[in-house]
Amino acid sequence: MTEELTAAISARKAVIGIIGMGYVGLPLAAEFAGTGFRVTGFDIDEKKVAALNAGKSYIKHIPDEKVSGIFGAASASFATTDFTKVSDCHALLICVPTPLTRYRDPDMTYIENTARAIAPFLRKGQLVVLESTTYPGTTEDVLIPLLDAGSGLKAGADYLVAYSPEREDPNNTRFSTATIPKVIGGLDACSLAAACALYDTVICRTVPVANCRTAEATKLMENIFRCINIALVNELKVVFTAMGIDVWEVIEAASTKPFGFMPFYPGPGLGGHCIPIDPFYLTWKAREYGIATRFIELAGEINTSMPEYVVYRTMHALNDAGKALSNSHILLVGLAYKKNVDDDRESPTYALWKKLEECGATVEYYDPYCPEIRPSREHSDMAGIKSKTWDEVLNGGFDAAVISTAHDCVDHDALANAVKLVIDTRGICKPAVNIVKA
Repeated sequence: MTEELTAAISARKAVIGIIGMGYVGLPLAAEFAGTGFRVTGFDIDEKKVAALNAGKSYIKHIPDEKVSGIFGAASASFATTDFTKVSDCHALLICVPTPLTRYRDPDMTYIENTARAIAPFLRKGQLVVLESTTYPGTTEDVLIPLLDAGSGLKAGADYLVAYSPEREDPNNTRFSTATIPKVIGGLDACSLAAACALYDTVICRTVPVANCRTAEATKLMENIFRCINIALVNELKVVFTAMGIDVWEVIEAASTKPFGFMPFYPGPGLGGHCIPIDPFYLTWKAREYGIATRFIELAGEINTSMPEYVVYRTMHALNDAGKALSNSHILLVGLAYKKNVDDDRESPTYALWKKLEECGATVEYYDPYCPEIRPSREHSDMAGIKSKTWDEVLNGGFDAAVISTAHDCVDHDALANAVKLVIDTRGICKPAVNIVKA
């Protein structure tokens, strides 16, 4: 079974099915298509599928030219909503969301639905790899039982299974999908060998580990490390601000130490699909073993409290200027969770927005990367709200602007000259009397 699959991979005759054509799946499709593989991109969103097959991108940092190179008319690759095409693939890579429920428990809905959708069309000799970030045990305890039950096949005996966590960082100019080493854990030795053979064709380096659970834990550790260190600098920001010390200057100075220090930067809260969510997957799973994850939970509390702190700083800055937050006209600058991307998943801007409105403020936003709020489960009531134009920003008469995301394309000096009060949560503005860091 393994020999036949690896031979097809080596000859570039393997068809790679990628399930979920988002920020992880689409760049992965580009890498495989770019090295000679035929790719079938699966997604349940008919609009996305139609756009891909027309050579159009719906992710700002991925140009149309790259999409047309994958799914263009001259290519044998295509996108589809038809899961019967699963049987034509040699390898199936699952890249679907893994959010939290409102109670901060793992939401396995997307993985479960994907498993049920592909299981009837699974055939012997295929490789299935889960890339979605999740808690240790998901591949063996959630994915495989559904695949076995729905296909009548047996994982390990009839088809191969591995877990390889995505490490995508949207619009990172230093590292891309192909240049980030790939951690891989297999259900067994044959599964591990097949998965390494597959990823070795497109990734600079594969890192095999003992099993799926180890690979699942690796991704959580990476993001928990970031979550805790960001919480630390967020807490230090609050402490240093009270002391009249600029935390960004402290970080810059500390960064001159050539060993033993790694800079992390404060902000208005955590955003993106990984860092605000992934640590709580381990927290949830640890309860099964009677273990309290105190560091993780404390870091979560600190990071979650940051929007409230920014609103507090905004309120006091307005008070100092003789204006109440209630009935103020506030501009949020940046909707995306990080600069220079159009990804607004878990963006702290939404938390700021709701808290400011709860205080009686009128809130609008400006983000050239997110010109209109897209439908989502979390913010369905805000779908369709449009960004202000730059002219409206400069001439809108806002009482305050809160910089939530510091896109490089935004002229923050012009913003500071046009708006009476600027609350800078990213340490991006030059010192001025109307600049308040928060």
